[in-house]
Amino acid sequence: MQKFTYRQVGTLNEPDDFSDYMQQINVNILFDRDLRHGKNSPLGQPYRLDQDTEIGNRFCVLPLEGSDGTADGRPTEVTFRRWERFGTSGAKLIWGGEAVAVNPSGRTNPRQLMINRETTEDIARLREAVLQRHMESFGHTDDMLVGLQLSHAGRFSRPEAVDHFKPVLIQNHPDLDDLVKVGPDWPILTDDQIQDIEQDFIRAARFAEDAGFDFVDIRHSSGTLGHEFLSAWGRPGPFGGSIENRTRFLREIVEGIHAQTGRLKIGIRLSLFDLPPFTADPDTGVGIPISIKHHHGAMFGGSRDNPVLFDLDEPLRFLEMVEQMGIRMVNLTAGSPYYNTHLSCPAYYPPMGSYKPPQDPLFEVARQIEAVARVKQQIPGLLVVGSGYSYLQEWLPHVAQYNVSRGLTDFVGLGRALLSYPDMPADILSGARLDRQRICRTFSDCITAPECGLVSGCYPLDRYYMRHPDGKLLRNNKREHRRTVRSG
Repeated sequence: MQKFTYRQVGTLNEPDDFSDYMQQINVNILFDRDLRHGKNSPLGQPYRLDQDTEIGNRFCVLPLEGSDGTADGRPTEVTFRRWERFGTSGAKLIWGGEAVAVNPSGRTNPRQLMINRETTEDIARLREAVLQRHMESFGHTDDMLVGLQLSHAGRFSRPEAVDHFKPVLIQNHPDLDDLVKVGPDWPILTDDQIQDIEQDFIRAARFAEDAGFDFVDIRHSSGTLGHEFLSAWGRPGPFGGSIENRTRFLREIVEGIHAQTGRLKIGIRLSLFDLPPFTADPDTGVGIPISIKHHHGAMFGGSRDNPVLFDLDEPLRFLEMVEQMGIRMVNLTAGSPYYNTHLSCPAYYPPMGSYKPPQDPLFEVARQIEAVARVKQQIPGLLVVGSGYSYLQEWLPHVAQYNVSRGLTDFVGLGRALLSYPDMPADILSGARLDRQRICRTFSDCITAPECGLVSGCYPLDRYYMRHPDGKLLRNNKREHRRTVRSG
């Protein structure tokens, strides 16, 4: 079996180590060797969104896939703990906290939060918890912007059990259909059913406004329903084919939100480029693309000539359309954890049951930085949040400062890094030495645990989860998986 020889970022202790290693693997991630702190730091500078809105610094809390709500979609003590820690992070832009389903059939797991008339008051308490903890830690909240991510899992809906997909499809795609174990006879949403889901998003946005949120994110990332519309080249009728039709779902939701809310802003979290599904090579365990059966070829943002490369021409056109809709905020990621984990969540240690990264994960970080910089260059009026930074570990603040100071992104988004080290942004801004014991090493248990039906969190580095009953279950699941792999 091929030996896995990529260097772990945590072993690159000096700037020359980091720079030399990237040169060895032909990755070009530029960084500042010296960090500035507080208001002298580019990361500590405020961002003026509009006449009434100034965001206090350049850190953003990214939305995660929660799996610790109640059966009817309300937050639990575990959920509140996570959101409270976002409040103490020091980040001034909270992009939704986590994905919240707009209806029961669109839940990505049976314990995902939902927002509706019955749950709005509980969801509002999450926002209040963020603001209260931020106020206690930093003394004011007037320069914060707190949103809620509205989501429908679409093809990857699992409302009843994590091991049982109940896909909501807008089209057939042989490779993706195989992943969710459905055949070509599985029902496809009608145009009327799509418009019903649009109304679910619009209603959810009204509830989010009632709950006090400043904005909602209409999720178009990670293989969810909104994301899949963008590659619905083969769907007939008003929701497929041309880019005008493939963006109709978003346009009609945005028009409805504008018509039925007052002060609410709208953002988009977008998988800017995508690749075909990957699977483990049977001999090496390294990720390789599944053969492309889809007669339209590439995924959204992928090259039609070579589906394992990306092509940003259409995503850039899409984002220009987004700006024309009056949307000023975009949060950019790549791919989907459901079918190309290495792209969406660069990690040294893959989730249980997944594949080893096909190239050093720094390559994927560099691709996201490059793609986000192109967006910022071509559409400078958008507020742009970049993703993929968690894998950089000790070098995260150095790369973040470089990119923000040179206009390659406006905000640095952090997701799983905050599960183990929630106050990392505050430490970076204050000039405190980073706590190496809490830096996310991308063990991927935050992905593995929800896939096993367990609560969301960082099991290797957060003692709360180490001691949680699900911690023992996760360790048993991983032990059994290793035993199965060895015997297989």
